[in-house]
Amino acid sequence: MIAIISRVSSATLTVEGEVISSIGKGLLIYVCAEKGDTDADTARLAHKCAGLRIFEDENGKMNLDSASVGGEFLVVSNFTLAGELGSGFRPSFIKSEDPIPAKKAVDAFAEKIRSRGHHVEQGIFGADMKIQNVADGPITLYVRSRGGKLLPLD
Repeated sequence: MIAIISRVSSATLTVEGEVISSIGKGLLIYVCAEKGDTDADTARLAHKCAGLRIFEDENGKMNLDSASVGGEFLVVSNFTLAGELGSGFRPSFIKSEDPIPAKKAVDAFAEKIRSRGHHVEQGIFGADMKIQNVADGPITLYVRSRGGKLLPLD
């Protein structure tokens, strides 16, 4: 499972011109389920995202987690994170999970963060979503869980 995490001042997600989800200060997280992901991957990634200390403390250091600053979460499914660009110019998405298990994994990811007491909004799986956000920092991180462990960037 892959996540791209952006610290935001606000984010709004619309589908067909209708606001579906909106958050203030918090984390916008794009999540991709990959073929072979397990429940342990989902749990590990959610645990990491929920506990990230990327908000500034009184000394201006990134030392606080979302709970400490009243941060919210917007979780958006994005199968293109598993896109491979190794050859040619058209990405391959063969490593992305099939839609039904992918939706289940993304929903489980959001629920695991929610179960830690966080306010979590979500997009609509498979919809053509428009997302506006105000990046804060900007702080943007990549994290991947495989075999229940977090992997470094290759």
